[in-house]
Amino acid sequence: MFGLFKKKSEVDKLQDKYNSLMKEWHTLSSSNRAESDKKYAEAQEVIDKIETLQKQ
Repeated sequence: MFGLFKKKSEVDKLQDKYNSLMKEWHTLSSSNRAESDKKYAEAQEVIDKIETLQKQ
């Protein structure tokens, strides 16, 4: 109940973005390989940011 108004941390926001990018990547992987590769590259950038934040 008390977590209802809790703000998401930057890592949580990036994790959500990473998950959505990976879903898009998976969907595109069977239809458009070039766009799929772009989504995967974006997801890798996000995961690098997450790792950097977690090290701090």
